[in-house]
Amino acid sequence: MAVSPIDPRWALDQRVDPVQSPVEYQQLLVGLVGDRDPAQVQAAQPEQWAALLAQSGSALRTRPVPGEWSVLECAGHMLDAEIVSAARYRWILAQDEPPLVGYDQELWAKRLRHNQDDPEELLGLFGAIRRVNVELWARTPELERARVGIHAERGPESYDLSFRMTAGHGVFHLAQAERTLEAVRGP
Repeated sequence: MAVSPIDPRWALDQRVDPVQSPVEYQQLLVGLVGDRDPAQVQAAQPEQWAALLAQSGSALRTRPVPGEWSVLECAGHMLDAEIVSAARYRWILAQDEPPLVGYDQELWAKRLRHNQDDPEELLGLFGAIRRVNVELWARTPELERARVGIHAERGPESYDLSFRMTAGHGVFHLAQAERTLEAVRGP
């Protein structure tokens, strides 16, 4: 039976804490992908981000309300997550049940000042790392995708689960950035 992906707009309204409710968080992200191929979902996202940043124009760095991310900050968060995912994938595949460090996305967004980033440079780096991560997935035998790392906040996570979550994470934050752009442009 095919599983349809859940609506990312619905997912934006869910308040699932990845630390307090790790299983629900995993299910939410994986559910955003449904039965779609996570590699195809991920491979399409750099172009989707490029299109969204291009259409943002002068609203690119505008926050909808204090404390919420701008479109560019959402894209910066995706870059951060891709860098972290790249390391986690490699630890899982190369080591036996390695520890996987968590990170505070709000601190990263604040301290790395993504609202000051050059959008083209950010997209170039995101696209390059994403491409390498998708290629790693493609050349990894299915049996090895079951290898596990121990996430500091969520416990055991396989490479397969991590990769699917990353695909859903991208779907989630694209929807967030689209909603942000709608909010700052107004009706």
